Amino acid sequence: MNPVYALEGLNFFMADVQAGIGPFLGVFLQAHGWHPESIGTVMTLGGIAGMLATSPAGALVDATRHKRGIIVIAGVMTTLASLVLWVSHGYWMVAASQIFTAVTGAALGPAVAGATLGIVRENGFDRQFGRNQVANHAGNVVGAALSGWLGWRYGFGAVFALAGVSGLLTVISTLLIRRDAIDHDSARGLGRSTPAEPNREHEHASGFRVLLTCRPLLLLAASLAMFHLGNAAMLPLYGLAVVAAHEAEPSAFTAQTIVVAQLVMVVAACFANRLIHRIGYWGVILISFLALPLRAMAAAMFIAAWGVWPVQALDGIGAGLQSVAVPALVVRLLRGTGRVNVGQGVVMSLQGAGAALSPALGGVLAQHFGYASAFLVLGAVSTGSLALWVLFGATLKKACGVNPMRASGAIKA
Repeated sequence: MNPVYALEGLNFFMADVQAGIGPFLGVFLQAHGWHPESIGTVMTLGGIAGMLATSPAGALVDATRHKRGIIVIAGVMTTLASLVLWVSHGYWMVAASQIFTAVTGAALGPAVAGATLGIVRENGFDRQFGRNQVANHAGNVVGAALSGWLGWRYGFGAVFALAGVSGLLTVISTLLIRRDAIDHDSARGLGRSTPAEPNREHEHASGFRVLLTCRPLLLLAASLAMFHLGNAAMLPLYGLAVVAAHEAEPSAFTAQTIVVAQLVMVVAACFANRLIHRIGYWGVILISFLALPLRAMAAAMFIAAWGVWPVQALDGIGAGLQSVAVPALVVRLLRGTGRVNVGQGVVMSLQGAGAALSPALGGVLAQHFGYASAFLVLGAVSTGSLALWVLFGATLKKACGVNPMRASGAIKA
């Protein structure tokens, strides 16, 4: 099979593995007597574990020549950790499952990004990663729709079964990528930029200090951390709010929230590259940051089954644009360093720090002040990402147009 087609199949099936029972976890635990604060706390434990694991996972992806093996192992272990929840839903079992899911799943993002870069090289990365994200969001749509229907028709057990099938298909898709299709030097940001270029003596990877001296990378990561501090709790809290108001059936409504967002993400990912060429990475990411405060206001005003359309459509715009623009920008910033995947991991870690704290913050606010207040506070928090992105706009715009590390001589030739 053409490795590009196998890669897109991997992204399609991996979507349900990464999400797994996650989107349904809140309503699943609520059905077993859990309160919003406890649900938020256990999600935060998983988020912290994932945050701590992502950077080391990125370093491992840079160092290893077994990227397919990492994807297979992470996919299998993530699936098994999700399935444990069907056996037991006591607090510590759920917490252990969330931690294990987050740790094993932390390797999937950098590994798939590295494999993509190794297959299509830097010049083809933006376009191919956009196609990957279209496939991934489409997989989320199909997975969520099937999960919602199966959960409504057969109960939550069918949702777990679907996660297991998705894990198996993820492994098969990964093994269909030929081992020799991945150039491991290109996969970490070294070596040939296109498959047609003649062989040349490879550059040496820079030290890890290069990550700390790339100011635009740190600004990007900090902005994303604040964005996800406000964003991560929105979906589970909105599902809880509508279900608690007896406005919808839990499984079907949770599936609907995901399907609406992912359908918009498919469209956003399709147009992301064109938008990047027209207004640049800085402008695209700015638009994604603007969507969240609007989403928070919509969530606070419309706690009803129909409110899913404006609330999740805005989520789709922000997440869809970021899913293409952020990894592509990291590749641009760190080209030639040999540290591209650990750079992806650093960005994901700081992003994960915000996402990890968000459910606990949202859960406490919802339990003590109500859901509407929680949404407004989370939206206010997210404006920090806008402030940082605009305040350092001059530096970031320059970095988005040229490779600042090479220009400053920070990269070892």
